[in-house]
Amino acid sequence: MKTLSVDIRKAEPRDADGIATVHHQAWAGAYSGIIPHKSLIGMLNRRGTKWWANAIGKAASILVVEIGGDIVGYATLGRNRSRDLDQGGEIYELYLKPEYQGVGIGTRLFKAARDKLSAHGLDGLVVWALEENTGAMAFYAGAGGRDVAEGVEIFEQKALKKVAFVWH
Repeated sequence: MKTLSVDIRKAEPRDADGIATVHHQAWAGAYSGIIPHKSLIGMLNRRGTKWWANAIGKAASILVVEIGGDIVGYATLGRNRSRDLDQGGEIYELYLKPEYQGVGIGTRLFKAARDKLSAHGLDGLVVWALEENTGAMAFYAGAGGRDVAEGVEIFEQKALKKVAFVWH
C-alpha cells in the first residue's frame, strides 16, 4: 500500500502548468451551464500556464495543494477588495480538480488560506460565490460562513447573482 502526502504550500514558478490544469478542470466542472459558454471558454483560454506563471512571479498570494507530486488544487488570496465589507482578508479563488472534491482537501486548503491571511494581519474573511454554483454555496455555508451581501456579475448580458460569505 502506498501512502500519499497532502502538502499545502506557497505556489512556485514550476507550479504554473499544474495550476492552469486545475483551473481549467475545476472551472469547466463548476461553471458549465451557469456562465454562458462563450464567456467561460474565453476565461479558460485566457488563464493558461503563461498567465499563472506571471501571477506567481508578481508575488501574488497563491497556495497549492500537492498530492504525490501533482498539483490538485489552488487558492488565491489577499486583502478584501470590497469597501462595503469590513473583513481584512479575502479568498479570491479556491478550486480543486473535480476528482479531489468532497474528501476534505478543500477544507484543509481553506484553513491554510485563512491561516495565511491571519499571519499577515488580515483579520476576518470574505469569499464570494456565484449563487448557482451550488457546490461552492454548500461548501462555504458548511464552513461556517454567513451570507451577508449580494452582488451581480454580467456575462454576455446574463446577470448572475453572487453572494458574499464572511467569517470574523
